[in-house]
Amino acid sequence: MMNFRTVVAVLSLFLLSTLVKAQYTMHKMISVGYTYQNQSFGEVGGKLLFLKNDDVIYRLGGSAMMGSVDSKFAIMPKLQADVLLNFEKNVDFYHSYYFLAGVEGTNKYIAPKIGVTLFGMLDLTGGYAFPIGDTRLNGKEMKGLNVNFTLNIPTVFIHDMFK
Repeated sequence: MMNFRTVVAVLSLFLLSTLVKAQYTMHKMISVGYTYQNQSFGEVGGKLLFLKNDDVIYRLGGSAMMGSVDSKFAIMPKLQADVLLNFEKNVDFYHSYYFLAGVEGTNKYIAPKIGVTLFGMLDLTGGYAFPIGDTRLNGKEMKGLNVNFTLNIPTVFIHDMFK
């Protein structure tokens, strides 16, 4: 089975090669959220949002998942890549929701996911996690249903609040 570093390298190369084709605008975001993966985790991290037009948006992110697993505090690093899609034209409130497809990976599992996002800021996704080898977190296997609820806050909002 492919190791985690190989999967992340191939995924990053694929996503970065799609971004080379045209001039994209990049926005930085801070993300906070909740992840259920056989256990409840809080999540804090950052994301980069790339867009040329607002029909297709790409996001790359990294975060730390923190929670209690078998009565022991645990932290897992997480990398993720998402594509947000909305091809609806002539709408009153311009592109208020997007369909989301992506993948997230930690040092314990890889999880493809699908979901929806409101304005690209409030995400609700679900998927299925596949363990990497026989890795466990404090003795617990990280596989099965994966649910994420995330708030993405653009850093420009934070900057403008403190002016």
